[in-house]
Amino acid sequence: MKKKERYTWADNARGIGIFLVIYAHNFPFLEHYIYSFHIPLFFFIAGMFHPKEVNFAVIIYRAKSILLPYFIWSILLYLFWLFFGRHYGNSLKFNLDPINGLIGVFYAQGGIEFMDWGIPMWFLPCVFISFLLFSLVVRIKKNHFRYLVWLLLVIFGFTYSKYFEFRLPWSLDVACVSLIFYGIGFYLKDALILIKKRNINYLILIGFLIVSIVAGIFNSKIDMYRATYGNFILFILSGIAGIFVIIFLTKTFKLHKTLTFLGKNTIPLLALQVRALTIVKLVLIIMGITVFNFNDLIKFILTFIQILLIIPVILVVNKYVPILNGKFKD
Repeated sequence: MKKKERYTWADNARGIGIFLVIYAHNFPFLEHYIYSFHIPLFFFIAGMFHPKEVNFAVIIYRAKSILLPYFIWSILLYLFWLFFGRHYGNSLKFNLDPINGLIGVFYAQGGIEFMDWGIPMWFLPCVFISFLLFSLVVRIKKNHFRYLVWLLLVIFGFTYSKYFEFRLPWSLDVACVSLIFYGIGFYLKDALILIKKRNINYLILIGFLIVSIVAGIFNSKIDMYRATYGNFILFILSGIAGIFVIIFLTKTFKLHKTLTFLGKNTIPLLALQVRALTIVKLVLIIMGITVFNFNDLIKFILTFIQILLIIPVILVVNKYVPILNGKFKD
């Protein structure tokens, strides 16, 4: 029973997170605020379920469940872009090189010139690097030395982003920064699992919401893919506060099972969200609408439409090729 409860609220949090990712990619009014915590939320949840013991078999399993779907989806997205997508929009405008796009599949960084086929996919190799780095950190026996190494890795990530423009493969520098949230998730996991609805103080929830909003709005726009953090203190505050708002919401309220479904299928949603929007725009063009100047209500509705378009693919993937969702057949 405890295991079911644990995964339900965690999946709901991931469900909220992936919805916000798709919504924010439609450039809504709340984009600035959403970016302040939605990616840190995913690193936090990944850290919560970091295995207690990491050996070679665990590393191989994580590679198969994260990197294998990454490469399959990325190659498929790249091929779609190569034969169709690059002849339209920014790809055509900037005359993007297919060779750079292919390099981007394996480098998983570098901006639109390398990842115009599917920028959201950067997260998967990055979270795998976060897993490896934190696995090394927790192997350190002495607590003070372990925390020092953890801190130094985070400092490296921030420092590199400030002084160097060259993006490291698989977002190595971003993975170092992500260890803030990944590590906190790991160390708070047991405490969060034990929290019951009746134990949550609504004033604390409101307090976290206020901190999240104030820190998120007063900081410049966060973009972890591009290693853009603004003020480091505000970035950490907005990230942690926003994470706790989402976690406490999922622990406090009985949310619709649709969120659980989304939380269990984040990889296909991550991979196909932009292509779903392409289909929507293609339909609008056929209908004679060529200017996509949507208001916030339409952008919100578009997010639901994108998800609805992807759901049939998810069902097929889970039945026939679950590896595309990071899962394996029994």
